[in-house]
Amino acid sequence: MFEDKTLTCRECGAEFVFTASEQQFYADKGFQNEPGRCPSCRAARRQANGQNRGDRPMFDVVCDNCGRPTQVPFQPRGDRPVYCRECFDAQRQSRY
Repeated sequence: MFEDKTLTCRECGAEFVFTASEQQFYADKGFQNEPGRCPSCRAARRQANGQNRGDRPMFDVVCDNCGRPTQVPFQPRGDRPVYCRECFDAQRQSRY
């Protein structure tokens, strides 16, 4: 049903192959447009977008389970317990 296509990257102008399996993946996900960038330009763009977010603010808290000071990447509201990494992992393991 799908055949490999050769496309041109809109970033660097290089030709790249849009494989039949990639086309199937795009169809399965409901994507309607073909990729406009080659895999290396897509990877570079993802990398750059991740770095543009900046550092996440960390908040100092005390673990509600063991009492150790720790940091979390969200502002605690006080209505739910906050755990250090070790206690959080233990809580998650006990659930499943």
